[in-house]
Amino acid sequence: MVIHYLGEGNSLLNQFVAELRDVDIQKDAMRFRKNIERIGEILSYELSKTLEYGPKTIITPLGTKEMTLPQNELVLCSILRAGFPLHQGMLNYFDKAENGFISAFRHHPNDADDFEVLVEYFATPSLKDKTLVLIDPMLATGRTLENVLKALKDYGTPKQIHLVSVIGSKEGIAHVEKVFPKNTHLWISAIDEALNSRGYILPGLGDAGDLSYGSKL
Repeated sequence: MVIHYLGEGNSLLNQFVAELRDVDIQKDAMRFRKNIERIGEILSYELSKTLEYGPKTIITPLGTKEMTLPQNELVLCSILRAGFPLHQGMLNYFDKAENGFISAFRHHPNDADDFEVLVEYFATPSLKDKTLVLIDPMLATGRTLENVLKALKDYGTPKQIHLVSVIGSKEGIAHVEKVFPKNTHLWISAIDEALNSRGYILPGLGDAGDLSYGSKL
């Protein structure tokens, strides 16, 4: 797997990640969602540099201009519900992309630390020979993305897979590296060291879905 760790260098990206982590700024759900959306835009721009390009003649009011434009058929697929703001940020840039949505969530039987990932809803166009972008803001254990990959098999084999996350753990990244095709690309803003006993990223930022849209039962 090719890992693009964009938070390693100095850039405005790290300001947005810092605000996502900040317990005081987190109280503003609208700003939290907007920062994830802006991170999605930055990751989209960097991802766009790796796509396939071809020539196209553009007609202007005063003549013509040969330009090189992206050729990939993209499908943006986000994991509900935390993936919505990141999905929107990417859709702001890849506005011609097709879209898919999948419900995958952790189930903790009897509120124990151990959990299973349940996939209960999936809506997507055909993925056959397309460029699939899987969007999950928090790459914790990697088991959610693994189960999503299994669920995708009935929808065609994509030509290329890109994973897009805001924050990931080293353990989770190592796991997806094992289960996804070797030519998969991971685009990520921050990588944290550890997981707690319930599989949440430390120091992380908390529950991205709850911080975006409110707590759930």
